[in-house]
Amino acid sequence: MSPAKQGPPEKALLRHQDIARELEEHAYRYYVLDQPSVSDADYDAMMRELSELEDKWPELRTPDSPTQKVNFGGFDTRFEPVAHLERLLSLDNVFDDGEFAAWAERAQREVPVDAWLCELKIDGLAIDLVYEDGRLVRAATRGDGVTGEDVTNNVRTLQQVPARLGKGAPRLLEVRGEIFRPTQEFADLNARLVENEQKPFANPRNAAAGSLRVKDPRVTASRPLHVTLHGLGAREGFDPPTQSGAYEALAELGLPVSTRYEVFETTKGVQGFVAHYGEHRHDVEHEIDGVVIKVDRIDLQRRLGATSKAPRWAVAWKYPPEEAMTKLRNIFVSVGRTGRATPFAQLEPVHVGGVTVSTATLHNQDEVRRKGVLIGDTVVVRRAGDVIPEVVGPVVDLRDGSETEFVMPDRCPACKTPLQRAREGDVDLRCPNQRSCPAQLRERIFGMCSRVALDIEGLGWKAAASLVDEGVVSDEGDVLLLDEDALARSSFYTNKDGTLSAAARQLLVSLEEAKHRPLWRFIVALSIRHVGAPTARDLAREFRSLDRIENASVAELAAVEGVGPVVGQAIHDWFAVDWHRDIVAKWRRAGAVLADQSSEDGPRPLEGVSVVITGTLQRWSRDSASEAVQERGGKVVGSVSKKTSFVVVGADPGASKYDKAVALGVPMLDDAGFGVLLEQGPEAASAAATAPS
Repeated sequence: MSPAKQGPPEKALLRHQDIARELEEHAYRYYVLDQPSVSDADYDAMMRELSELEDKWPELRTPDSPTQKVNFGGFDTRFEPVAHLERLLSLDNVFDDGEFAAWAERAQREVPVDAWLCELKIDGLAIDLVYEDGRLVRAATRGDGVTGEDVTNNVRTLQQVPARLGKGAPRLLEVRGEIFRPTQEFADLNARLVENEQKPFANPRNAAAGSLRVKDPRVTASRPLHVTLHGLGAREGFDPPTQSGAYEALAELGLPVSTRYEVFETTKGVQGFVAHYGEHRHDVEHEIDGVVIKVDRIDLQRRLGATSKAPRWAVAWKYPPEEAMTKLRNIFVSVGRTGRATPFAQLEPVHVGGVTVSTATLHNQDEVRRKGVLIGDTVVVRRAGDVIPEVVGPVVDLRDGSETEFVMPDRCPACKTPLQRAREGDVDLRCPNQRSCPAQLRERIFGMCSRVALDIEGLGWKAAASLVDEGVVSDEGDVLLLDEDALARSSFYTNKDGTLSAAARQLLVSLEEAKHRPLWRFIVALSIRHVGAPTARDLAREFRSLDRIENASVAELAAVEGVGPVVGQAIHDWFAVDWHRDIVAKWRRAGAVLADQSSEDGPRPLEGVSVVITGTLQRWSRDSASEAVQERGGKVVGSVSKKTSFVVVGADPGASKYDKAVALGVPMLDDAGFGVLLEQGPEAASAAATAPS
C-alpha cells in the first residue's frame, strides 16, 4: 500500500495565496489604473517565485493562477450574479410633517427612541462592498436586494474606495452606499459626449450607472465617480452601538462616509434638518432627493426589525421631484433686457418642483448643440428651487426619427434687426437695437421695477408690456414721470369706463416711494451689462452719486473693488450714449434722488468692514440688512474668505457659508450681535461675536 500523497504545507499554501493576490493587484494597477506600484523587476521576481512554488507543488497551478494567464490587459467586468451577505432593503417614504410624525410615533411605541440620525439621501446608484480581513473582495450593485451584479473591477478604480482598510479592520465587513457623479462633473461629461457625437446621459444618476456598468474598467476609471457609504450589512468584529458611531469608525478605517449628518434628540430637530436642506439642496455638490431618518441606536434597530421590503427603523423623507420627463414641442427665442437672444423650450406641461412647467431655458445656441437636444425629443426638465426651469438633456432612446434640429434665427424675433455677437468668442447672440427693440424695453422696465432694483409695486411684466406696446413709455426714464394723465392712456391701468383703476392709484404711490431709493438700486435699474446688485453696491459706496459715476473715467471705475476693467469699460460706454443720459435726465426731472444723501459727510463707522449675511434674520430683511451695512460704509459680500470681518448668521443659514466661516475662524454674529455692529461698531461687535469652533 503506497503512502498517501502529501499536499503542500500550509506555509507554502499561504505564501502562494499572498503572491497571487499581490500580482493581481499590481497587474490591475498597471493595466487598468495606469498607476504601476512596483518596478518590472520586482514584478518579475514575484512571478518567478510563484512559478517555483507551483513547480514544487503542481496542485497549486490552477487556471486562475497569474502564471496561467496570457496577459492582464484583458481585465473586464462580466456582471455575473452575486448574492449579498445580507439583503439590501428599500426605504419607505414620507412626504410631509404629518406622515413623518405618524411613522415616528409607531417606532416610539415599540422602542424607547432617544436619538434620531438624519442624513442626505443621495440620488445615486446603490453599491454593496464586502471586506474580508480588511481587503476588498467584492463590490456589487443592488439588483433585487438579494442578488446583484459583480462590479468589483470597476469599483476598484474609484479613488475613494480603499483596496485595504486601515488598522483594526474587522474580519468581515459589508457596507452599503451610493455611487454618484457631482452635478458639475455630469455637465462636463455630457458636453464631451455630445462633442464626440456620443449619446448624452439624461441625468447624473444615469451617468453614474452608465459609467459603472461598462465592461472595461478603464472606461470607469476615465469617468471619475464618487461614493458615500451609509449602511451596514453582515459584519464580524465590528459592533458599534450607534449608527453615528459606525460612521466615525468607518471613517477611521479609511472608508468614505458623509459629513452631512446630524443626530437629534427630538423629532422637532429632525424637521428642522429636513426644512434646511429643502431650501439648500442645491448648495450640495451632488443631487439629493430627500433626507433619510434613522433610529441611531443599533440595538433598537434590531428590535424594530423590518418588513418584507423595508426597515422599520429608517424612513426617507422625500422632497418634491425637481426633474421630470416631457415632450419638447418647439424651441423659440426670447430677447432679454441687454439684447441677449435666449432659446427657450416649449414643453408639454409637466408638474415638477411643485409647479406646472411649460417652458424651460436652453441658455444659448451652443448649449442646445452641446446638450444634443432636438425638437420633438422627450427631455428631462429640472426646476431647482425658484430658478427658471431648464432642459437637462434628451432621452435619446425614445427618439423615433421625427425629431428635427433647432436652427438659431439670424434676426431678432421682436424687431427683425440682425443678431450679432458682441465680441469675438462671445457665446451669446444679441440684438444690437437697444434703443427701439420692444422686447428689450419691456424687459428693462420690468427689471427696473423688480425687487432687486427700484422695487415698484404694481408694475410687473404684463403692465410693462402694455405700457410699451401702447406707446405710454418710450424708455425707462418715462416710468418715473408717469402721472394720472399718462396712466389714463393705458388699458392695463384703466377701468372699462375709462377711470383709473385701484392698481393705477397704488402705482402712483409706489413711484413716489421709488424716487427715494438708495443709489445702488438706481444703478441696477440702468440695466448696464455686467452690473448687478453687488457691483452696484460697490459703485455706490465708492462714488456716492450718479453724477460722479457718469463723469468717471474707465480707470477710476475699474479701480473700484469688485469692478475691474471689463465692467468699468461697460459702465463708461453706457454713459457715452446720448439716449442713456436722457434716461437719467428724466429721472432727475421726476424728482429722483440720485445720490446717497447721508453718506457724503456723515459718519462711516463700518469703513473697511466686510460682512457676509446668511440665513433669515428676525429684525431685518436681507435687503434692509445689506443697506444698513452699506449706509455705514461697510461692504456686504456673497462668500466667506479670510478677508471677511463678520458672518451674520440667521435662522437656516447656508451650510457652505457657515462651514467656511468655521474653517477660517471668522467671527459670527446673531441678530443681537448684528444690532451691536450697526449701533456700536466693529470693536463692540467683536466682543459680542461667537468664535467658531
